Amino acid sequence: MDFSITADQRLMQESLARTLEAAAPLERVRKFAADREAIARDIWAALADFGLPGVVVPEEHGGLGLGLLDAALAAEALGRAVAPTPFLGSVAASVALVRGGSAEQQARWLPKIASGEVVVGLAISEAVAGARDGMGVTAAGGRLSGGALFVTDALAADLFLVADTTGGLHLVAGDAAGLTRSDVTSIDLTRRLGELAFDGVAAEPLAVHTLDAVRDAAWTLLASDTLGAAEVMIEKAVAYAKERRQFGRVIGSFQAVKHLCAEMAAELEPSRSLVWYAAYACDDAPAEAGVTAAHAKAHTSEIGRFIARTATEVHGGMGITDLLGLHYWFKRIGLNRQLLGGPERVRGIAARMQGLAA
Repeated sequence: MDFSITADQRLMQESLARTLEAAAPLERVRKFAADREAIARDIWAALADFGLPGVVVPEEHGGLGLGLLDAALAAEALGRAVAPTPFLGSVAASVALVRGGSAEQQARWLPKIASGEVVVGLAISEAVAGARDGMGVTAAGGRLSGGALFVTDALAADLFLVADTTGGLHLVAGDAAGLTRSDVTSIDLTRRLGELAFDGVAAEPLAVHTLDAVRDAAWTLLASDTLGAAEVMIEKAVAYAKERRQFGRVIGSFQAVKHLCAEMAAELEPSRSLVWYAAYACDDAPAEAGVTAAHAKAHTSEIGRFIARTATEVHGGMGITDLLGLHYWFKRIGLNRQLLGGPERVRGIAARMQGLAA
């Protein structure tokens, strides 16, 4: 089977890369990280003009009406730029609403998500990656109680997509009474995570159970983000090896360094087709979506960590300095690895899907 992305998809990805180059250069990312901004409004506005928040929102609701593969290609570009954006929540909420929202919910929320007017935080970690520290959200009588950790864009979100302990999904307004937000510091300063506390918070349950579809989409987008970040780390390592001199020679001429760069490229390339197929399966092969998304998330987590470490080693002592900024991609890959489940957890879920574990 000949499986590749189309010319239009390549053009979209290249155009997005140019938009990010202008809107989110590394100096802007540095400022976001240093100032601990809740959200980079200027970057999000540029991406909204591009149409990115509505990439999977149907055209009748103001979106682009594209598929998850297109969203994955966009996520790869965001990972390359280490761009601080609430893209993950926007796509996850769009998938949930399209598949499980009522007509009224779709008409009310999808146009606002597509325009970038509404920023969506994703609070499904306990339902996907397992609860810790007594966290978890319970639903009763249209209200939510409990707590959620590792919520994306928790401080800036206008709307939250929340999973309860039974796997049901709910929409919660950011200004709802009884909702408390607090910051959570992670290794990756290009994205903001937080904690939510629910004290009888009013919520809109979605009509259809769609947690699995949201989880698969989120796993795939995180894998795509890692793919993009790892690509940049390889490119930076190769470029550095071509210019750094030791003993009168560029270090890229030494066989050991050549092997490091070649091994990174060889390890990463199979991940691309795995991620692409996982994104394709989410829309066109639903019976395979869960397993392929799990494999994509787990595999890129492992390969990403290898590349992050190896690329830093190629840079030697320079690899850990702020001067190069290499650590932004390093830490981006690190958070992607653990967010919504580390590779061990995700493989366990995949094993249960296939009947290989209880």
